[in-house]
Amino acid sequence: MSVYSSSRNPVGNRLLAALPQQEYERLLPKFEPVSLPIKQVLYEADEPIEYVYFSNSAVCSLLNLMLDGQTIEAATVGKEGMLGVPLLLGTDQTPLRVIVQVPGNGLRMKTEVFKTEVYWGCPLHTLLLRYMQTLMNQISQTAACNSFHSVEARCCRWLLMTHDRVGSDYFFLTHEFLSYMLGVRRAGVSEVAATLQRSGLIEYHRGHMTIRDRKGLEASACECYQSTRKEFERLLG
Repeated sequence: MSVYSSSRNPVGNRLLAALPQQEYERLLPKFEPVSLPIKQVLYEADEPIEYVYFSNSAVCSLLNLMLDGQTIEAATVGKEGMLGVPLLLGTDQTPLRVIVQVPGNGLRMKTEVFKTEVYWGCPLHTLLLRYMQTLMNQISQTAACNSFHSVEARCCRWLLMTHDRVGSDYFFLTHEFLSYMLGVRRAGVSEVAATLQRSGLIEYHRGHMTIRDRKGLEASACECYQSTRKEFERLLG
């Protein structure tokens, strides 16, 4: 049975919503609500992690930063997951920058509280270990995708992933963020967006993205989208 199928907890984050009611009620007072505006940096590379975040509606990017200033996305995290996975591995830093790409809201918990309250064997810890596997799968698939697939196919994959997390056909997305995600210059992003718009798959104007043809995007995306989604559903439902 899916870990999400019996959820009755009134929260947007799917991991927290999947918790047994007693565990949810135990942990909820340890969280604080937080607004996550676009471009907010949640973690800087190699800096201490002060909070873990569970998004309800925002979408965040884990970014690799090169010495020459170039940036490319390693993974995307939204309402299906959490930010702060290195804490599960016994470290309080990440080599990645984490930034909000689609604004929204969520819950956060101080690192010291997380280490005390989310202990080995408790329901949330068990869920997070499974989620960590899905995140590792996503990072691995993204690395392969960036090496072997066209910018257009990768863009379709990324739009589908964001569409899944936002839960709406409409969201705000700048050329700047798309260039981060795809690791290409803005001119390349403009060209791909124009191609997808001419094909009737999207409508894009001044940072406002509308998904017009979900099935068409799926047909145009590379195999990595379905592969990552299938593995997520296998592990978490």
